[in-house]
Amino acid sequence: MSDTQKTANQPIPHGQLGVGKTYHWLASPGEVDMAMPAPEPVRVRLPTAPQAVTIDLKRSAIVVIDMQNDFCTPKGWCDYLGVDVSPNRTPIDPLRRLLPVLRSADVPVIWVNWGNRPDLANMPPNQIHLYKPAGTGIGLGDPLPGHGAKVLEKDSWAAAVVDELKPAASDILVDKHRISGFWDTPLDSILRNLGIRSILFAGVNIDQCVLHTLTDANFLGYGCILVEDCCATTSPAFCTEATVWNVKKCFGFVTDADGVIGAISASGAVA
Repeated sequence: MSDTQKTANQPIPHGQLGVGKTYHWLASPGEVDMAMPAPEPVRVRLPTAPQAVTIDLKRSAIVVIDMQNDFCTPKGWCDYLGVDVSPNRTPIDPLRRLLPVLRSADVPVIWVNWGNRPDLANMPPNQIHLYKPAGTGIGLGDPLPGHGAKVLEKDSWAAAVVDELKPAASDILVDKHRISGFWDTPLDSILRNLGIRSILFAGVNIDQCVLHTLTDANFLGYGCILVEDCCATTSPAFCTEATVWNVKKCFGFVTDADGVIGAISASGAVA
């Protein structure tokens, strides 16, 4: 599934230039109209901390990070390394409840996952060292013992989203190759072209790829909302505590799946 799959599955009306629902151009043989009126917001008040937040569903998306076999599934990379992956599976159930509600409300679901080039040509030594610090063992791009799937390689089983959260045809997938999903990826361009201003964040690890993608979004001017029970980590508990504290203090707001589901349902925005 490519970055443009959402467009491919939702045909653009004749004469419309751009995929954004809140802003695009309209073209005809004699004119290009750049003055599209802004659609009325669909306001939803979320129960967040440290303050309640009202978002516009027409200008909101959810970014789900690294819910992949290598991080969350037995026989994946982390499991091979002896890491207990069960904590990283805890977001599966709340996401299975939340994502259908967001899709029904026409909120884009964007999966941001590790998907390295097979040749690792864009991965500098410091990034490869991060996952193979002694220069030996199974690191990025290496085949996993037993089934041969290559660690976090694009289109491999290892890098695929877990079976329980199979992306819908309308979802958008973005490959990343750093801790932050914004670094050297099209994520920012996609969000801006969709007219997104507020982002819900979910996935693993909350203290690493989720946090750093969220902080980059904050620096870029997006409103950031961490959906805490849709995130997890295999790090010690204090890492989650520090992440949640810092998001509330510096980078955005914190809520949970039931809070979002309840608020959207109460708004009448679900199709």
